[in-house]
Amino acid sequence: MRTPGVMLVNPMVPANTVPEFIGYAKANPGKINMSSAGPGTVPHIYGELFKIMTGTDMVLVHYRGAGPAMPDMISGRIQVMFDSVPSAIQQVRAGKLRPLGVTTAARLAVLPDVPAIGEFVPGYDASNWYGIVAPKNTPAEIVDRLNKEINAILADPQSRARIADMGASPFAGSAADFAKFIAEDTERWGKVIRAANIKPE
Repeated sequence: MRTPGVMLVNPMVPANTVPEFIGYAKANPGKINMSSAGPGTVPHIYGELFKIMTGTDMVLVHYRGAGPAMPDMISGRIQVMFDSVPSAIQQVRAGKLRPLGVTTAARLAVLPDVPAIGEFVPGYDASNWYGIVAPKNTPAEIVDRLNKEINAILADPQSRARIADMGASPFAGSAADFAKFIAEDTERWGKVIRAANIKPE
């Protein structure tokens, strides 16, 4: 299952679009606080990818999870954060935070009026994912059976509707497809981690 992210700003930030925010950040280098859920977390690397691709300079403020950062976002101590759509959608719907863009390449049905960041920052595309793995020496017939059953669940209309309601999307395929995806995703984000010099705590 893939879960998209969303770029959020406090309503006091004078930017209603991604281009306006980029302009605001470039006019105020080192003065905008960007929250992180901790070094190397998904919100952190989404923000670092944004900084790299837009040439913006923001102050990174680490929290121990996205939840603890939310009160400071709402109060205005933090101006921008990247969070998962399922985690942030209630604050967006309540009008407490302003969404500027979703992190996936395409817009989301759950936030239809929010553009993709990639519409303004060509090539920006980021999503978190969840999968099921088994120990390395699990017999192939068991892996195949698990894969078949999981794909059947992901194809079920009720399951798909529930996943979509959370702002996520099913990610089905073979065990080999998943292994290839993991390798490619590891290499892709490894480049961002090295470029941003992210170190474990």
